[in-house]
Amino acid sequence: MSIRPGLVREVVVMALDTLRVNKMRSSLTVLGVVIGITSIVGMTAMIRGFDESLRQAIREIGPNLIFVQRFGLLSFTSGATFNELIKRPNLSVSDARAIEAQAGSIRLVDVQLGVGGAPPTQERVFYRDLRTRLLVVFGTTESLATGTALNLAAGRFFSGSEVQARSNVVVLGQTPYMALFAASGTDPLGKMVRVGSERYTVVGVFVKRPAVGGFNAGQDDFVVMPYTAYQRQFGLRGVTVGRGANTRFLLPMQIAAVPREGVPQSVAIAEVQQVMRSRHGLRLDDPDDFDLVTQDAILQLWDRISQATFLALLVISSIALMVGGIGVMAIMSISVTERTREIGVRKALGARRTEILFQFLLEAVILTSLGGVLGIVLGSVLGWAVHLLSGFPISLPWWSFAIGLGFSAAVGIFFGMYPAFKAARLDPIEALRYE
Repeated sequence: MSIRPGLVREVVVMALDTLRVNKMRSSLTVLGVVIGITSIVGMTAMIRGFDESLRQAIREIGPNLIFVQRFGLLSFTSGATFNELIKRPNLSVSDARAIEAQAGSIRLVDVQLGVGGAPPTQERVFYRDLRTRLLVVFGTTESLATGTALNLAAGRFFSGSEVQARSNVVVLGQTPYMALFAASGTDPLGKMVRVGSERYTVVGVFVKRPAVGGFNAGQDDFVVMPYTAYQRQFGLRGVTVGRGANTRFLLPMQIAAVPREGVPQSVAIAEVQQVMRSRHGLRLDDPDDFDLVTQDAILQLWDRISQATFLALLVISSIALMVGGIGVMAIMSISVTERTREIGVRKALGARRTEILFQFLLEAVILTSLGGVLGIVLGSVLGWAVHLLSGFPISLPWWSFAIGLGFSAAVGIFFGMYPAFKAARLDPIEALRYE
């Protein structure tokens, strides 16, 4: 049955009058809804902000890079155990050379020693009487500069001839640059620094990389040198795991490959996989004993984590919304009892059951929707407060507001249904006799 347009306006006015007359009771009623919507909007703002920050940081590495690793974080997501993973063979420089020679879809291959597959190599960097904290030290080829999105703030990257000559040259991240040169305004180019026990000439400085989640996660705590110089200084530094026959040596090394222009990444991955399987002598039914990691794979893993986090947030917030909904149902039931004579009068004057049902249901929806609006405002304020106090990035997408209003209205409809039906079914004669 249709609802008179004028009834909607009357019900809204009556609902607002009820809220104004019973301020304390109404406030306590919607408190659970406010808490639930505040947590949804506030946490969504921070999760989305961190998500965008992390994606930007991953993009800075290079969108098309294919990393070959002995094993990494993605290995554990497939269900493999650590005991199985450490039995995999270490990667070698000759693996990189084989990919470069045999994979026609690959444009550049970079050897990266000191990172990947094992704890990274760490050393302090010294300049005169200054020193840094422990930094990641890794060696690469000259291809790192052209194969990634790591840009230079000053100077240059080392050349292929310097790699072949094992030259003692180094490119600094922003952390060692700030600790050793920025405070005094010294130009780092051409200066001699000591990395561990060896002296190196600074030829370049990387730009500051984007923070992850608004925090310094050590993304600039590194120095880069030719991998040949790294081999001369550090050798095959790694860690030994296990005892006796189960002893395994974990070498920190990974290989980065860049596909040629116009070559689909899937084709390049298939060629790299074929070369590595041939190098390791794997049969057709043998699983890979290495990992191929791409930006898309990392982002897919993060999507699963963020989705699970958001789902957990909704479940936790739903508890507060349920408590608020029970409060709404209780208050609306009391309201029906208090207004029994009013309901009887309205029915005696011709009000239909549908109109009585709609009146009380709309009152419940207005009550919870008001709590939803307050929750959205408080959640937004909470997100901005965290951002201003800590620098944590936030994002307030429109759909988070829509979810907040939708959830709050749904709570009003669900928990207001019983009191509304109770009011609609009252007998008008008995209602008029009610004292």
